[in-house]
Amino acid sequence: MTQTVIVALETATEGCSVAVYCDGDVFHHCEEAPRRHTARLLPMLEAVMAEAGVCGEQVSALAFGQGPGAFAGVRLAASAAQGLCTAWGVPALPVSTLAALAAGGRRRHGGGYVLAALDARMGQVYWGRYRAAGDAGVVLAEGVEAADAPQAVHGGGADWLGVGRGFAAYAEQLPATGAGCDPDALPEARDLLPMALADWRAGRTCHAEAIRPVYLREGI
Repeated sequence: MTQTVIVALETATEGCSVAVYCDGDVFHHCEEAPRRHTARLLPMLEAVMAEAGVCGEQVSALAFGQGPGAFAGVRLAASAAQGLCTAWGVPALPVSTLAALAAGGRRRHGGGYVLAALDARMGQVYWGRYRAAGDAGVVLAEGVEAADAPQAVHGGGADWLGVGRGFAAYAEQLPATGAGCDPDALPEARDLLPMALADWRAGRTCHAEAIRPVYLREGI
């Protein structure tokens, strides 16, 4: 039986990370590499694929964090995904970077509801609210993702976990989260995989030429 191999890339924040899912096993690497993502991404991917024992010809699909986040980082993930999907002849699985951030928060801390926030600079945060969907690590958005002033963010409460560096930048302005807060969290490629796998199994993929980054706002 043909194995399922999904490669994942996430470069939208200070963190640069890759992961490989191979029939239930996950191999991954993440490091903070501000302004070094372009130099680090492909060598990191080669190393993790070698650890997993897979090559491009064995890849089933490629997941990538489509944003929001730093404009250069979001563009890098999209362009790398487009190039690799074309080279390997595989479909893409775009996943929200905020959803990956929320899924990572649940993986580390548990809970059913997550308020994810990234520092968008210019007095704004990228944010979204998510709830757990089953036991496979999948999170679903409650409402839309947005770029807003931190005072405009709504949600939170006794059952909510806060994750992301938006909470480090705007701790006083963002809603309180009674289930705890992880203000140092960054999105990781391995946390794209639950949503990517769900989309893969449901046939929700896109062609390389249809890949688009998600910025949530115009201008840097």
